[in-house]
Amino acid sequence: MKEVVLTAKEATAIEGWSKPSQQRSVEILSRYPDKRSAVMPLLYISMIENGYVTEDGMRQVGLLTGLSPAQVQSVASFYTMYKREPIGDYLVGVCTSISCFLLGADDVLAAIEDESGVPDGESGGDGTFSIEHVECNGACGGAPVVLVNWEMIEGVTPEKARELVRWLRDGRPDVVNTEEMQRLFGGKRAFDWGVKEPVGAILPVPAFGPYGSVGGEAT
Repeated sequence: MKEVVLTAKEATAIEGWSKPSQQRSVEILSRYPDKRSAVMPLLYISMIENGYVTEDGMRQVGLLTGLSPAQVQSVASFYTMYKREPIGDYLVGVCTSISCFLLGADDVLAAIEDESGVPDGESGGDGTFSIEHVECNGACGGAPVVLVNWEMIEGVTPEKARELVRWLRDGRPDVVNTEEMQRLFGGKRAFDWGVKEPVGAILPVPAFGPYGSVGGEAT
């Protein structure tokens, strides 16, 4: 990794970010020969800091990477995992691509909408849930697939989907862990999983150490 020292302008751009996020930004930039290549991970840092990808956040990322706000926006608007509106603590996605659809994904999504009181594509007023349908997650053999903060559960039925929503709403887990949720709410898997993953997501962004979005072992 190369050594990165932020210019005064770059440092000022993110001075409102937490110290850990500022440090993570520097570490991320050090991994890329060209700063502009760090735009995607830095957008996640911005999303963590602001709750979603804001206009100011895109300008901040632009200053860090040497890109214009329009260039940063073109990335943030292309990838659906970057949310440009406030989202709930638990981002619940249901795959509705063909394999999941044929095995009842629409019924699973309807059960989640009904149990949470939040329609597809919207966020609840209390900030607990955001509900969405998503495209294929590569686990067609374990359809239907549900994601909570991008942690995957395979073989979910409408009944188990309702239980999942109640578990999230009533228990408010700090960490959502794919192993735990699969055991509690899942069914058939596409394949046997390999190494057990004891950590999980603590935010509605992918669980990844360099972002600061990973939590300890779920209870």
